[in-house]
Amino acid sequence: MAMPEQMAKVGDIELCYETFGDPADPALLLVMGLGTQMIGWPDEFCARLADRGFFAIRYDNRDVGRSTHLRGRRAPSIKDLLLRDKSAAVYSLGDMAADGIGLLDHLGIDRAHVAGASMGGMIAQLMAARHPDRVRSLASIMSNTGHRWKGTPGLRIYPMFMRRPADNREGAIESTVSTFRLIGSPDFPLDEEELRTVAQLSYERGYNPAGTARQLAAILASGDRAAELRDIAAPTVVIHGTRDVLVRPSGGRATARAIPGARLVEIEGMGHDLPRAVWDRIVDAIVANTERADASSRRTAAA
Repeated sequence: MAMPEQMAKVGDIELCYETFGDPADPALLLVMGLGTQMIGWPDEFCARLADRGFFAIRYDNRDVGRSTHLRGRRAPSIKDLLLRDKSAAVYSLGDMAADGIGLLDHLGIDRAHVAGASMGGMIAQLMAARHPDRVRSLASIMSNTGHRWKGTPGLRIYPMFMRRPADNREGAIESTVSTFRLIGSPDFPLDEEELRTVAQLSYERGYNPAGTARQLAAILASGDRAAELRDIAAPTVVIHGTRDVLVRPSGGRATARAIPGARLVEIEGMGHDLPRAVWDRIVDAIVANTERADASSRRTAAA
């Protein structure tokens, strides 16, 4: 059962979050991707994690949904993004990782399992690399290391980044649907009715295309993070779809190579989304990795 949405003050940022399950269970922090609100982690998916014995926490990153929108900060232009102008970024992925750690502080949670999807995977990686005492295990889903040539979008995806953001509700919904027709899982059915429902709710919760641009600038400014990823000690699983055209599978493979001891789980036919048909495989992979972390902790305690 989900608890109602709540707000957490983290420095100058307010984060909107929601929890599923028993607070006495091990915490599992869920970090979502570029321009995507916490409802990108579907309710039923979160409930499945709670049923497997976790206190699941999802939240809106800064600049999306009901978390703080940095309206007073300049949004990068398309030219800035194309030129990968680092000076256009007003915050970094490291800042966003610190937001998630701050949310754990707010909740009184010393250590948590962390799972991130797409940009959320990048943020989760930096949580594990920079805050090793706070991260019990890491699941990096459909993400990459920031390498210039690994995990890059397919050529047919680039026009999507050039589109002018919609300025009304119906346009925003249609843009979301057309995006997932392009980047979604070709081997699994796309539930357009459910997608439209989520897109409508996202628009109502806090449509902020300028925030998406600022998040993208943060990604580009962070560059290649592979050197930092080699410092991750938390047991890690890297989950990636074989048909991902937004972050191509080379990104997941590079991530698994960069993180010591990481295990790679490739899901045949999955694209850059979370189709219901693969939820059980993703949940099983996350749970198996948390069990690996728990076993490692027991060995360390016994030594």
